[in-house]
Amino acid sequence: FVQLFGLANPLITQVIIDKVLVQRSIDTLHVLGIFLLGVGVFEGLLTHLRTVLFVDTTNRIDVTLGSEVIDRLLTLPLNYFDHRRVGELAGRINELENIRSFLTGTALTVVLDSVFSVIYIIVMIIYSVPLTVVALLTIPLFAILTLIVAPIVQRQLRTKAERLADSQSYLVEVLSGIQTVKAQTIELKSRWNWQEKYTRYISAGFKTVLTFSTASSLSGFFNKLSGLLLLWVGAYLVLDNKMTLGQLIAFRIIAGYVTSPLLRLVQLWQNFQETALSIERLSDVMNAQPEADETNRSNITMPPIEGAVKYENLSFGFNPGGPLQLVNVNVEFPVGTFAGIVGQSGSGKSTLMKLLARLYEPTSGRIQVDQYDIAKVELYSLRRQIGMVLQDTLLFNGTVRENIALTNPEASDEEIIQAAKIAVAHDFIMSLPQGYNTIVGERGSSLSGGQRQRIAIARTVLQNPKMLILDEATSALDYHSEHQVCENLAAAFSHRTVFFITHRLSTVRNADVILMMDQGSVVEQGTHKELMALKGRYYCLYQQQESGLS
Repeated sequence: FVQLFGLANPLITQVIIDKVLVQRSIDTLHVLGIFLLGVGVFEGLLTHLRTVLFVDTTNRIDVTLGSEVIDRLLTLPLNYFDHRRVGELAGRINELENIRSFLTGTALTVVLDSVFSVIYIIVMIIYSVPLTVVALLTIPLFAILTLIVAPIVQRQLRTKAERLADSQSYLVEVLSGIQTVKAQTIELKSRWNWQEKYTRYISAGFKTVLTFSTASSLSGFFNKLSGLLLLWVGAYLVLDNKMTLGQLIAFRIIAGYVTSPLLRLVQLWQNFQETALSIERLSDVMNAQPEADETNRSNITMPPIEGAVKYENLSFGFNPGGPLQLVNVNVEFPVGTFAGIVGQSGSGKSTLMKLLARLYEPTSGRIQVDQYDIAKVELYSLRRQIGMVLQDTLLFNGTVRENIALTNPEASDEEIIQAAKIAVAHDFIMSLPQGYNTIVGERGSSLSGGQRQRIAIARTVLQNPKMLILDEATSALDYHSEHQVCENLAAAFSHRTVFFITHRLSTVRNADVILMMDQGSVVEQGTHKELMALKGRYYCLYQQQESGLS
């Protein structure tokens, strides 16, 4: 409707010039003027309404799209994040802003105006075929310019986006490891490294601006050339009495309705290219295979876990065709086993447990829980029943209570305190300024490493899982605290299967079974006494640690 009302202006202008001025009809001029004023007001209202509808619709699309992207990102498997830096992923999510700006800006209006140009061209043909040909002569020039510039701009925008992601990723790494940066006194080096990366980004952006500015100048020249040719040829037609002056002016206005959107289309081409690149970068997230696809969701639900675990001929490698981190593992744990898993760094201890929680999928072999192949049950019905505490614990910027009750927000104070006591955390929590209401800071920055680990253990205890995995979850604790936590967990989960990964062999000497791992294989298995009697790797490592402590 806005475009249709736009035709009123040139048509009434033609009548005023050809009829009113020639016949000196003041009354007709007043009528046409009032009518033109009414059309202008109505056109303005329609334009405002169109803008409001556009913004409302695009905001809804923005919220929906943003939710879809975040939802997909959080459902991607762990190996997706292993191969991408945090800053790069944050940059990809920020591409939503470019898409939103494109949708809420004038770009869609320009596209609609360009599409509606077909109707204007038909009206122009009715006025004069020769003049229409002249008016449209520059359109092929616009098209050629776009075809030449488009791939150049797209290539430059991709380079610019990659360099921005590189600088952002480096900055995230520096800020995340700010303690290391300060401890190693590499602030200046970090600053220069970031400046170098950011300068490369600015340089890439400058090249894009130069290309776009050149294209914009050429398109402006083509537009002026079109207007000059139109007046030149139109003047001949008026002098030859093949067209009135009013028709020429009306034609010129309508021709502007055609060429103006095309000119703006070229000027907005960078926005189109940036949006296309943003969609391409987001597609890396949206097209990635989630860890729980449609086939997985249709699998049977894992019944309540009793705790029997069996690894059968299990092998795993992070990269297809690369070295294996686990090689042909065959081991079985009865229900209610407290299993200690020990070995040198890189022996495969953590990987063995991450496969049990299906954070990774095995290269070959299978894992059974209560005689169910975990690859054939619904993922989250399995994972919800497994409590897992990692070495690198993450606390969110909230109170101690909120962090402990993260997986169970409705838990009572008594339940939270009991979980904290099992994790040997209650006493130090009560010594904090606000007790359980103390803010822990981002990533738990106001707490020590051992305090963070104990809160993470309390959080998992409160979850009350059917099976518990502690992956170096007590590495920051002193020997006495670690031993106490281990005993408390053994008592609290006495009839449930617990896997306790540690470097300190003395901590798990009372475990029901101990696995000694080396280079991705289980090399020794048994109780502490049995392994000491073997006088193998476990015996040597235990003696080495004991002599070091003494």
